[in-house]
Amino acid sequence: MSQASQHGKWTLSSSDDDNDDPLPSALNNNSPLLFGSPPPDQHTSSDSNLNPPKIASNFHQPKHDPDPPPSIEVKPEPKSDTVTAAPPLSIGSEARQASQASQLKPVKYESNQSRPFLAGKRKKDDDSISGWALSDSDDDDDDKAKGQSSGQKDPPPKRSSPKLKKAKVEERPPSPHGRTYYIDEPDDFFETSVPPVNDTYRFYLNKVTGLEKRYNTGALHIKEILSPLFGTLKESVQFNYCFDIAWMLQQYPPEFRDKPVLIVHGDKREAKARLLQQAQPYSQVRFCQAKLDIAFGTHHTKMMLLWYEEGFRVVILTSNMIRADWYQKTQGLWMSPLYLRLPKGSPETAGESPTLFKRDLLEYLGAYRAPEITDWIQRIREHDLSETRVYLIGSTPGRYLGSDMERWGHLRLRKLLHDHTRPIPNEEKWPVIGQFSSIGSMGVDKTKWLAGEFQRTLTTLGKSSLRPDPPIVIVVPAGGSLPYSIQTAQKQLWLHSYFHRWQAETTGRSHAMPHIKTYMRASPDFTQLAWFLVTSANLSKAAWGALEKNNTQVMVRSYELGVLYVPSAFVSDTTFPVQMDVFPATTSSTSFPVPFDLPPKRYSSKDQPWMWNIPYTQAPDTHGNIWVPS
Repeated sequence: MSQASQHGKWTLSSSDDDNDDPLPSALNNNSPLLFGSPPPDQHTSSDSNLNPPKIASNFHQPKHDPDPPPSIEVKPEPKSDTVTAAPPLSIGSEARQASQASQLKPVKYESNQSRPFLAGKRKKDDDSISGWALSDSDDDDDDKAKGQSSGQKDPPPKRSSPKLKKAKVEERPPSPHGRTYYIDEPDDFFETSVPPVNDTYRFYLNKVTGLEKRYNTGALHIKEILSPLFGTLKESVQFNYCFDIAWMLQQYPPEFRDKPVLIVHGDKREAKARLLQQAQPYSQVRFCQAKLDIAFGTHHTKMMLLWYEEGFRVVILTSNMIRADWYQKTQGLWMSPLYLRLPKGSPETAGESPTLFKRDLLEYLGAYRAPEITDWIQRIREHDLSETRVYLIGSTPGRYLGSDMERWGHLRLRKLLHDHTRPIPNEEKWPVIGQFSSIGSMGVDKTKWLAGEFQRTLTTLGKSSLRPDPPIVIVVPAGGSLPYSIQTAQKQLWLHSYFHRWQAETTGRSHAMPHIKTYMRASPDFTQLAWFLVTSANLSKAAWGALEKNNTQVMVRSYELGVLYVPSAFVSDTTFPVQMDVFPATTSSTSFPVPFDLPPKRYSSKDQPWMWNIPYTQAPDTHGNIWVPS
């Protein structure tokens, strides 16, 4: 069918591509901000708190593809022997590799009208493609049969026409994206002593290059997480979807760089071969391939297990192991306290937390059925996790019956909300808020999944028998980088009425592309939270699971992991107060640091979700770039 828009007429095929294919960048609104904005006549949100000369636009492109960026200082690749970098690799599907050629011919919008071109450097991303699209393989099996399998394709990347400046010398591993991919962090970017930590919730945002310092005070970078500030590392495990191994190892301090690292991944066939090729220079790297027994599932979990001389630590996060995800994006993480070793001879039940976190973590790791993880399961048993105050919510691939249905996915969340939250007066007025970086196929109407089983989960509060129909708020960037195809969008136009803008002035991250995934239940005045969840799971049935066979079983395709905060584990009240000024975070607070502004603003009539596979030639971004998929 044909549809008219500002882009002219476009035609829809009957094929159900949906989110089977990993999707690329949005329209590259290359402002000096991290992800672009439409031109001034199309965008009304306020300016970011970023430092323009240092900021790069954050748009999602095929993994590790080179891209000629705008005018910045260019530095040659280092001649460092700290880590022997593997040759530059094309990471991702064959389609992603093929798209590299088209990047060498940027498309520039020509107009006689002057536009406010702002200084800034183009930025590409990865997981947004990998972590987004592949993690959102959420269509039904009959839809999936029409799409691609694991070798999913990407559309061509966004193009721009840059100028390069004189090169300088730097100490940095070669970037598969190209030498000019990043700008440098300032000298005071990384902490030299234990950074300020919020010991109450232990929820942190990632540092963002180019922000004013106060908006990074209390945030964490991967180099700080892996540094001796938090422990003397002996061995580690990195669970993730996307890896740049040379870059990842460079984030470990020199004294820990040769320590054993186990990489848990879900790559198969050619993607697995490319991953193994990356690790060839590094004898300390070993692999564990996660079993993906259901078609179109992915290993989307993002977790670190860190074993120290002093103890053990868990980090559950939303970032991939690639620099793009730790550079200029909004990301989040939960970092556990340092877990000390239990005395020898302690019973198996020792070291358990009130939230049963130890039991649930061991159960999640056991679901991999992988001998490579066996030693880590035993190490966890030997440590005291009793200080943990969050609940673990995981997804693992499978079809589950009976009581097993409540072990994983959204039914696990439903059970925890039923058991550990309390009913609230006028709860039908408390909106459910979901914020994520990818949207899958929800069905032809809202009752098929979103407003059916998933809404029932998100609206559960204690043992109340009420089934309220509260407002549902979906926070996505208007014109930002979402892997959303026109085929999927056309099948669920009803979903767009839920869309609200991403705006994060409270954290200085309004223009730092949100790759974080959060879900929460807020009061009508948005000053209180009934619960809060940070997770790797996007809005998809593959991630959260879908009921089958007259609701007698649940099917989950992918691995996901997150942590749930409920007030009963932290405060005596039934809600968390929302923290109004998140940064600088120098002390602990009983108020919860929501990473974006509340209340979210509904899409205006001019706003629309980004769709990667239609051209944007009459609405160039603030740098005059246009998007022409081929």
